[in-house]
Amino acid sequence: MATVHLRIGDLVWGKLGRYPPWPGKVVSPPKDLKKPRGKKCHFVKFFGTEDHAWIKVEQLKPYHPHKEEMIKINKGKRFQQAVDAVEDFLKKKEKQGGKEQSSEGKGDSKGKKTPTKPLKILEEDDEDLSALKDPSEKDLTDSEPSSVERLGGLGTTGPVSGFKWESSPASSMEPISKRLKIVEEDTRSTSIQAADSTAINGSITPTDKRIGFLGLGLMGSGIVSNLLKMGHIVTVWNRTVEKCDLFIQEGARLGRTPAEVVSMCDITFSCVSDPKAARDLVLGPSGVLQGIRPGKCYVEMSTVDPETITELSQVISSRGGRFLEAPVAGSQQVSNEGMLVILAAGDRTVYEDCSSCFQAMGKTSFFLGEVGNAARMMLILNMVQGSFMATIAEGLTLAQATGQSQHTFLDILSQGQMASTFVDQKCQNILQGNFKPDYYLKHIQKDLRLAISMGDTANHPTPMAAAANEVYKRAKALDQSDNDMSAVYRAYIH
Repeated sequence: MATVHLRIGDLVWGKLGRYPPWPGKVVSPPKDLKKPRGKKCHFVKFFGTEDHAWIKVEQLKPYHPHKEEMIKINKGKRFQQAVDAVEDFLKKKEKQGGKEQSSEGKGDSKGKKTPTKPLKILEEDDEDLSALKDPSEKDLTDSEPSSVERLGGLGTTGPVSGFKWESSPASSMEPISKRLKIVEEDTRSTSIQAADSTAINGSITPTDKRIGFLGLGLMGSGIVSNLLKMGHIVTVWNRTVEKCDLFIQEGARLGRTPAEVVSMCDITFSCVSDPKAARDLVLGPSGVLQGIRPGKCYVEMSTVDPETITELSQVISSRGGRFLEAPVAGSQQVSNEGMLVILAAGDRTVYEDCSSCFQAMGKTSFFLGEVGNAARMMLILNMVQGSFMATIAEGLTLAQATGQSQHTFLDILSQGQMASTFVDQKCQNILQGNFKPDYYLKHIQKDLRLAISMGDTANHPTPMAAAANEVYKRAKALDQSDNDMSAVYRAYIH
């Protein structure tokens, strides 16, 4: 397709990262905002939102020639609102004789200059959106559950006839079946993942099965947002019903009880805090078990012990239900980004039925065989992560105690073999005194406790985990339970 020459004020379809195209307008960037180097791009304001982004020219298409095709394949509520905003803009422009009237920097009725709101700039690789980088590097990430980053309710069902977006060899507009690779290992585990290095979730064709979701905590909220964003039909329930409101606005349906959600849906996921909460959800009054009928699918995503998983699998199966465990590795930020790692075990057919859901919420999913295997693997992973976090906190405080610069310690660490986003983010947050929860400290301590118990059952020593567990218990005694796991640092300084 020939290169399209765009000017300030042109209406366009802009594609950012892994997300489907969205209507916008080419605008002038703020004077103090530098253009990203290396790629020719335009500054675009997205309709239906206050967001802006630098978009490469090959990811921009004229609005009018492709309007009908885009409307046919995108059915989301927020997408339609954005298109309506374009039409309103065109009507106002027509009334003004084709001239645009900008309100930025204009005076109010008293002659005072009205301050403009700071622009919210979307990027493909910056979580805090504070510094622009080349948008060709990675996918868009943002933890906020609103605006075009989430593209709420979009369901891209196929490529737009007549034009092709530039992309990697594993095109984001290809059918999922062409973008997946199956990796079989000696352990008989199976990995389903995007064929390139990023999760290209923008072209997911959502399952026509009705999806239920129970539990809207740090992890569950991000998961549900991504399910809705990719066009799934979702019914939600949460013990605190107010948490459902945002998702209802995004197009979700509300279930009054876990039993009602299960009875209304084909596949119901749950993600709660611990084994007791998982059991109560299934076995309690108006619980999951009361809604299970032959053929109903239940997917337990909570991080619990193998014994709890086995019990839940047995009671669900006793009613003719189909069971899959699918705990997730990640954090609130990773959940919001749709980049979780899913560990599944149990009914293989349920795993396959959940394919589009797992693609929406994660970058990779592994099938690990029989029920209990995913719980075991998840506890091992979290045991390692929790122990590592405690060791990093110990290193930071030892540096301080011996007169060494904590910042220098982090700089050196970030240049070595242990360098990672996890280490950098956690250490930076510690040094800033920011312990806003991304993964609750009380939950990582619970995981350590369960891992140690699993080791006891297998007659396998876990002395490192046991030592770390004591430090987290000390942090809990210091009222750090509801802070991030990095607040284990405070156990060393009090």
